[in-house]
Amino acid sequence: MRIRPREVLLLTVCLAALFGPAASDAVPRAYTNGHDIRLEISKNGLFHVFFDAPVPEELTLTFHRSDESVLGELAPLQIAANSTETITVRLEPLHRGHCTVTANTSLPEDQFSASDVYVRVNVLETFGLDTFSSVVGWVYFAAWTVSFYPQIYTNYRRKSVVGLNFDFLALNLVGFTFYSVFNCGLYFSVAIQDMYFADHPYGLVPVAVNDVVFALHALFACIVTVLQCFIYERGGQTVSLAARGLLVVFALVIIITAIVAGCGVVNWLWFLYVFSYVKLAITIVKYVPQAYHNYQRRSTEGWAIGNVLLDFTGGSLSILQMFIDAYNYNDWSSIFGNPTKFGLGLFSVLFDILFICQHYCLYRDSSPYSAIDGGPPLLTPTELIS
Repeated sequence: MRIRPREVLLLTVCLAALFGPAASDAVPRAYTNGHDIRLEISKNGLFHVFFDAPVPEELTLTFHRSDESVLGELAPLQIAANSTETITVRLEPLHRGHCTVTANTSLPEDQFSASDVYVRVNVLETFGLDTFSSVVGWVYFAAWTVSFYPQIYTNYRRKSVVGLNFDFLALNLVGFTFYSVFNCGLYFSVAIQDMYFADHPYGLVPVAVNDVVFALHALFACIVTVLQCFIYERGGQTVSLAARGLLVVFALVIIITAIVAGCGVVNWLWFLYVFSYVKLAITIVKYVPQAYHNYQRRSTEGWAIGNVLLDFTGGSLSILQMFIDAYNYNDWSSIFGNPTKFGLGLFSVLFDILFICQHYCLYRDSSPYSAIDGGPPLLTPTELIS
């Protein structure tokens, strides 16, 4: 079949009509080279503004600071028409703290966009303290990660889970299941992240990869401990009715929230937040059954003190890091403005102190069980953590 020049011309015009305007409708924009800057209080900083196309006409770029006490004033910039030259914006820190710098343009949004011009500036006392804070963070991350294994090893050596309270274990299992759902949902789901950025346009996703790894590892360790309860001697212990009732309440909260989110009353990000709130509630109550169990037995045998010591180390260092960062960034609201996070860390440390007192002071020489004739000798508290 022979194609006529007239038909080729007609096809070209049609394609231009379909795709030409879409390409020409692209709005020129300005953007920054990254969105996070850290400055020492004694040193100035800068960031660059780039243009992905020539500026359509002369415009003024105006900068705004979320906290004017942290950074000095940024003068407006005049941008010439057809300019593509990179602009350098200098920052002068005034006080320690956090400040978000955003920009507006004198042109309408349909002619030029500056929505990608923003930087989160963190002004700190010294990078040395920041490095020390990071080291403390990794140490408590390691302590909390390893803290699950003394109990697993104790159960394995004793071939028994007598002394480990099943209510504590059940609450811990459900708590870390919910925590894993929250972290994985917010870290892996692009749709959930879009909902988060809609609420916090200049924010950061509050879940990092180490949060995901820790949550999944903790869940794995809890599952291993639960499996040990089916394999080893458990002394007829079961999950109490009170704990079962509490777990049913938590399940109902999740189910009701899922229905509400499915009906469009709230979004799925809010649904994920409910998982985190339930996890916080579980953290508050989960230690109570184990502490009472030790009191009833007048013994901590079977409850691995290594778990407690590592949890105490992690919790103490976590609180220490909060104070280091609060001083370094002059951001005491991160502690006292967020009593939930600080209170939960302190709550866990206080329970760890109670467990340490039970093990080394109150019930140090107590042993409610005697060795069976011909059977293996009972392990001492020292052997349980060695």
